[in-house]
Amino acid sequence: MAIFKIDEIRNMNEEEIAEELRKLESELVRERGVVTAGGAPEKPGRIKEIRRTVARIKTVQTERKQ
Repeated sequence: MAIFKIDEIRNMNEEEIAEELRKLESELVRERGVVTAGGAPEKPGRIKEIRRTVARIKTVQTERKQ
């Protein structure tokens, strides 16, 4: 799963943004599930990266609504 910069997100259309958001949120659930089950994530910083990318996507969606 790719981590996007804000410019890359702004260049996407609405369908692409929605699809990436869905993928990232499902990956976040999986990663959190591993941690909750007591396992160690493969990449410990991955959860933080995913959360930030989800926030960027939601920010762009909010900008476009206005």
